[in-house]
Amino acid sequence: MQIGVPKETWPGELRTALVPQNAKKLIKLGFEIAIESGTGANAGFTDADYTAEGVTVADRAQVLGNADIIMRVRKPAEEEVASIKSGALSVSFLDPFNEKDLVEAMAGQGVTAISMEMIPRTTRAQKMDALSSQANLAGYVTVIQAAFHCPKIMPMMMTPAGTIAPARVFVIGAGVAGLQAIATAKRLGARVEAFDTRPVVAEQVQSLGAKFVEIDLGEVGQTEQGYAKELTPEQVELQREGQKKVIAQSDVVITTAQVFGRPAPRIVGRDMVEAMQPGSVVIDMAVETGGNVEGSVLDEVVDVNGVKVVGQGNLPSEVARNASEMYSNNLFNLIGEFWDEESKTLNLDPEDDIVQNCVITRDGAVVNETIKNIYSGA
Repeated sequence: MQIGVPKETWPGELRTALVPQNAKKLIKLGFEIAIESGTGANAGFTDADYTAEGVTVADRAQVLGNADIIMRVRKPAEEEVASIKSGALSVSFLDPFNEKDLVEAMAGQGVTAISMEMIPRTTRAQKMDALSSQANLAGYVTVIQAAFHCPKIMPMMMTPAGTIAPARVFVIGAGVAGLQAIATAKRLGARVEAFDTRPVVAEQVQSLGAKFVEIDLGEVGQTEQGYAKELTPEQVELQREGQKKVIAQSDVVITTAQVFGRPAPRIVGRDMVEAMQPGSVVIDMAVETGGNVEGSVLDEVVDVNGVKVVGQGNLPSEVARNASEMYSNNLFNLIGEFWDEESKTLNLDPEDDIVQNCVITRDGAVVNETIKNIYSGA
C-alpha cells in the first residue's frame, strides 16, 4: 500500500504532513511512501532526510495518482480531486462544515476522506487529536508574538535603576490554546488573568498560577467533546461587560474563543480596545474564523489609538518544525490504530466511534451524519 505526501500549496503554509522519523515507522509497517520534492523543506526536512529512510521522491502527479493514502495538512484543491484514484484515502484538515462542493467532489470521485478536525475528543483518540496538538503550539506562539509587539517586558525586574512591574496578560478562553498561552506567559514572568465561559476550567487556570476572572453568565457549559457551548446574545453582552475593566488594565489581551463548526464569537469591542493604554497588544487567535476582536484583520497588525491588534492566521506554521512533528505523529497514530499488519490492510470499521466521527466521505457518498445533515438542511 502506497502513501503519497504532496507539497503544501496553501499560501504561507510551512508545515508538512509527514516527517522522516514517522516515514521510517510507516515503512517498517509495510507501506511504500512517495513524496513530492520539497515537501518538508519549509519545516527543515530535506529530500535527502526522507530518502535516507527509504522514501521515494516523485513529481506531484505521480504522488497523487499512485497513492492509496494521501496525507496533507491543508484540504486539497478541488481541481486536484480528479487526480486521486477512486478508493484512495485522503487525510487532512478538511473544513467540511464550509467546504460542501469540495467534499461532494471527493465523494463523487470515490475518495474516502478523513477530516482531522473531526477526530473526537476521547481518551482513545487523544493521540490522533490534531486540533489539540496544533492549538497547543498556537497558544505558545500567541505569547511570543505578544512579547515581540509589546513595549514592556513580561517579568518583574528589580534593578539598581528601579523595579519594573510584570506585564499584565489577560487570556480569554481556557481551552488547549488558552491554557498553553497562560502557561507560557507565566513562564515568562507575567501576571496572568484568564476567563472562560466554562467554570469547570477555573481549577486548571489556577493550577497554572493564573487568576480566574469570575463573570456570572447564568447557565453555561461544554459539549460532549469538551468545546464551549455557544452563548446567547445576552450572555455575550454579560461577558463583554464583565471583561471591560480587566481588558482596560491589561498590557496584553489574548483571545482564543471559538465555537466548533461556527464563526468565532465577537467578544472584544472596539471600545474595549480603545480603553487600553497605548502600546498595549491584542492577539486575536480566532481571526481565521471571523475573529473575537472588532477591527482585527487576517494577517495584519491594526493600530487602534496606539494599541496593536494582531490578527495573524496559521499560528502553528510559525513553529513549523515542531508543528509538523506533532501533526505527523497524529497521522501515524491514526493509521497505526486501524492498520492490520498481518493482512497489510487498513480497516476503517464503520461501527468504530472514531471512524464514525472523522470519515466524511466513503463509497461515493457523504457518510458522516453531522455533515450530511448540514448539507441537506436537516
